[in-house]
Amino acid sequence: MRVLMVCMGNICRSPTAEGVLRQRLAAAGLADAVGVDSAGTYSGHSGEAPDPRAQRHARERGVDLSRLRARSVTAEDFQRFQLILAMDGENLRALQRLQPAGAPPPRLLMSFSRRPGAPKDVPDPYYGGPQGFEQVLDLVEDACDGLLIHLQTELQGNFRR
Repeated sequence: MRVLMVCMGNICRSPTAEGVLRQRLAAAGLADAVGVDSAGTYSGHSGEAPDPRAQRHARERGVDLSRLRARSVTAEDFQRFQLILAMDGENLRALQRLQPAGAPPPRLLMSFSRRPGAPKDVPDPYYGGPQGFEQVLDLVEDACDGLLIHLQTELQGNFRR
């Protein structure tokens, strides 16, 4: 099973989601069963490390983003990943335009949220202050907890077949 997290520049939200999901998978003993990556719909930050603010806030919650590097989404990603998860509707639409015929449709990460009334989008914190990065982490942690439950169910189903 492979999961791809996608935002615009792949320097704030999607690397945060990648790091949080990796942390959750490791804690659940599933790090070897599920591969996680992140990418952006905009190529302007390719090769860059995550935003230092995203790294700092994630590190304060025990998530290390320092080794991640930005890259762009490719058509091949639709063949390599079973779940492609966008951080917001704008990036979801960009992914839908790239999606080859027959590939599983991309989804919003927040569709896995367990909180009633949770927002559909993870807002971009890039132009804001520290609270924006904390909000991203709150939303991503909630959605990744729900995603982990989904992945555990999927993996159990594969073992039964």
